[in-house]
Amino acid sequence: MTQDVSHDTQPDSTAPKVRAPPIPEPDDRLRKAQQAAAALEESEYFWRDRAVWLEAQGYKLRPRYQPGWEPVIPLDGDGLLDENLGSLARASIVDAIRVKDGKRVLLKRVDRSEWRHELETSRLFSTEPLASDPRNHCIPLEDVISPPDEPDLKFIVFPFLQQLVALPFDTIGEIVDFLRQVFTGLQFMHHHHVAHRDIGEPNVMMDGDELFPDGWNPKFASLLPNGEKFTKVFTRTQLPPKYYLIDFGLSRRYDPSDPNPLEEPVFGGDRTVPEFKTGKEAYNPFQTDIYYMGNMIRRLITEGLPPHYIYCKGYYGTGFLRPLIKDMTQADPEKRPTIDEVIARFDKMCKGLSTWKLRSRPIPRRGGIIKGLCNHIEHWKRRRDYSKRGVPPIPSRQLPAEGSSNP
Repeated sequence: MTQDVSHDTQPDSTAPKVRAPPIPEPDDRLRKAQQAAAALEESEYFWRDRAVWLEAQGYKLRPRYQPGWEPVIPLDGDGLLDENLGSLARASIVDAIRVKDGKRVLLKRVDRSEWRHELETSRLFSTEPLASDPRNHCIPLEDVISPPDEPDLKFIVFPFLQQLVALPFDTIGEIVDFLRQVFTGLQFMHHHHVAHRDIGEPNVMMDGDELFPDGWNPKFASLLPNGEKFTKVFTRTQLPPKYYLIDFGLSRRYDPSDPNPLEEPVFGGDRTVPEFKTGKEAYNPFQTDIYYMGNMIRRLITEGLPPHYIYCKGYYGTGFLRPLIKDMTQADPEKRPTIDEVIARFDKMCKGLSTWKLRSRPIPRRGGIIKGLCNHIEHWKRRRDYSKRGVPPIPSRQLPAEGSSNP
């Protein structure tokens, strides 16, 4: 259940109060180049060729993937960021409208080499009693579609989630809530003997329905679907989201009686795993999950990545996490803490954080001075309002993990 932090007061959106920058009217040559760039890519033909059949199954793809669609570049230059003029971020995933209720969902195509394990994991955590357990942060499976003439293909239906990096963290307390949820989600998987094996920024998402009440553009998350202006958005303190672990294509469930399962190396999105470079034939995937999680936090929260990774800037004010992250990413997997030990240390660490610290703004390690000052002023206005209304400094909508307690 979503925590009520409004105190009968509707929170103000934190979206910029301006339209997206105007785009000058292009000349004919530029318009032709724009039209060519907006055309379907070869990888998108897959969805176009199945749009009619998918709609018959109850899932309507957006106009871009309907038969006969051609890109139309607006004469006034507005709308160039419309969702229908951009290609897919991932060729295997497309958004759709569920016909029966008008809800936006995600369709993921998987072939025989993937779907057995992905479906096994998704069904496990989407079936009662695990599905309703508050510690479960695995993306729920909503439907599975099987094309009758393509036996090696499945379409898996998931909720339409928002990118983790779609908006910055506004307080240290929001970071604490995020980490508690993803730690709890990984603990829940490990307690049921499932290793994720591909944890990283793209594979952690959040429920954006309340944070982005007017919707968002699948390609440009800060814009409305039509791309004409910024979408309305709230902070994670105003309307706390639930975070989800997604993408179980590499996930595996192991024998509960085996305390140290061994698995051949398989690379996911993070290619820096130390044990994969030792030449060993097998490793403990649960220990590697700890590295994946720690390295994700290091790249996203504490240290950031090089400037060309525009969304992973890291934050000042998060140094209290470094000792834990250092242990989680040790080169020797045997020396890494288990997920239970991670949560115990994290809870103890958070108990030492003052309310002042939790309400403070985590400052991005890379950003403009003027924009940073404006954001800081807006943050202090919100902080004063939260303190007046008694909004908790750690905005959580989830119960604590097994054996843990709130700071």
